[in-house]
Amino acid sequence: MVVSTRLLALSLFTALALATPLSVPKFSRDLLVHESRDVLPAGFSLAGPATPDTPLKLRIALAQKNPDAVVDALYSVSDPTSEKYGQHLSKDQAAQLAAPNPDSVTAVNAWLAEHGLSASSVTPAGDWLELNVNVSKANTLLAANFSRFTHGSSGLEAVRTLSYSIPVSLKGHVDLVHPTTAFPIPADSNVSVGKKRAYHQPILPRATSSNCSNGTTPACLQELYHIPTTPATVKSNRYGVTGRFGNNAHYDFLEGFLKRYRPDMDPKTNFSVTLIDGGNNDQDVPSVSEGELDIQYTVGLATDVPVEYIMVGVEWQDGALEGYLDEVNTLLSMDSPPQVLTTSYGMSEDSLSFELTDKLCKAYAQLGARGVSILYASGDSGVGCTSNSTSFSPTFPSNCPYVTSVGGTQGFAPEEAWEGSSGGFSNYYPAPSYQTAAVAAYLTKLNASSSANTTFGRFNVTGRGFPDVSAKADDFRVWENATASLYGTSAASPTFGSVIALVNDRLAQKGKNPLGFLNPWLYSKGVEALTDITSGKSDIECNGEHVGFEAVAGWDPVSGLGTPDFDKFLSVLGI
Repeated sequence: MVVSTRLLALSLFTALALATPLSVPKFSRDLLVHESRDVLPAGFSLAGPATPDTPLKLRIALAQKNPDAVVDALYSVSDPTSEKYGQHLSKDQAAQLAAPNPDSVTAVNAWLAEHGLSASSVTPAGDWLELNVNVSKANTLLAANFSRFTHGSSGLEAVRTLSYSIPVSLKGHVDLVHPTTAFPIPADSNVSVGKKRAYHQPILPRATSSNCSNGTTPACLQELYHIPTTPATVKSNRYGVTGRFGNNAHYDFLEGFLKRYRPDMDPKTNFSVTLIDGGNNDQDVPSVSEGELDIQYTVGLATDVPVEYIMVGVEWQDGALEGYLDEVNTLLSMDSPPQVLTTSYGMSEDSLSFELTDKLCKAYAQLGARGVSILYASGDSGVGCTSNSTSFSPTFPSNCPYVTSVGGTQGFAPEEAWEGSSGGFSNYYPAPSYQTAAVAAYLTKLNASSSANTTFGRFNVTGRGFPDVSAKADDFRVWENATASLYGTSAASPTFGSVIALVNDRLAQKGKNPLGFLNPWLYSKGVEALTDITSGKSDIECNGEHVGFEAVAGWDPVSGLGTPDFDKFLSVLGI
């Protein structure tokens, strides 16, 4: 956050609050403030009170009866040293572990009934309830002051409160109520990640013997990572691709891509679509590149693996989580979700409170326990920079210990770390046990390096390190009625995911379960299936200076453990 902006926002809010309904009321003695914030997010200002009849859709997160059960189960089925390794949970088994205590359900429903309200469950586990109320009723229920706020540069409006309370008797039953104190992320916010540089000038081939010398194409990636062209055969092995914000994937562009770059495939090979939150994949809208990239380098790389495009619209039911929770809940509601999910979107870690972040992160753990490999592009902002601050800014959801974060590389023979590859250390989560040794080894090397003075003191040395792995992120050739050249970790994640989807196909052919949550395996046995990236660095100009992390032997916060090698995956797995 911009320090001066935060102070200005606080000053303006304080002045306005003295003369508006935001003045803090005297709560009754049986209520406790459950969440509050002292300052507005950068760019937001108070616009005035919300009208009493303004409708609100609130979500109540109930405390799980055993908060550690889902994560314990995830590690049990994901750690290759565990007797239960690979024995993924069913939908019902995972839901039971995430379920709230029946006493919590009873207590919350009784509280709502006292106010003439009722809520419905919106997750298989029943740990999230949905409540439709107006502002007047919400203010009474939560001792809150819902008001209108606007974001200056984007014009985005939101009805939020700076604090809310719950009865003392519900302490331990309710984790949080949302959206209340969490504000939406403006579309033009500079904390968004996943943006790429796109060049649409004519692309001229260069005479060379390498498949990578004329840009990154399926042939280049097949050469680098030994990805086979042999078609997958197990149709129950599926690959999910997240689409967002109108990034539609065009069927005719995919057909043109396959004709040019995968002439060995049927050019009519296609993908299925799942729509969430009013999403659509209309074909009569212009291309904005992201959807084309994600689909062309999944369908066109994971040969004949059924690809499912999961389009998240903007009619979010989860407030400031902007469809992230809606998507994972949709997948959790499926009896058989895709075994791999790649997502090329994210935001700054501090965009959300830890409490809200953790609810989503635990939902990923639940999906991982069911055997889904969840991959997220780490971002394209290097160490992460916020104006007038010396601290680096980690990204979400790559900060979550239960997903696999994918960084970027560039070049070939050899590859090196891509300068835009986001990476660093979470301020919310400590380093999980599966990576503590790898992170400690990196910090020892960093401490002895010449770049120590420009990095130490600007990140959390005990935090969860990311990315976990990497793949090429430069000069991806995409077809949009012409050849576009795209850069970013949003190309790296679907590439790595395609390798995992093809490995899962080989496992399924042998009657074996999919890899599921990758990280415990990657940081132990799986590291032998990766190519270590030992040169290059991330590089971003931050408040007048260039800063970044260097790639080194072993894990580093630019390229992770390294890039995939399909043949080595099969060898390590013994298939």
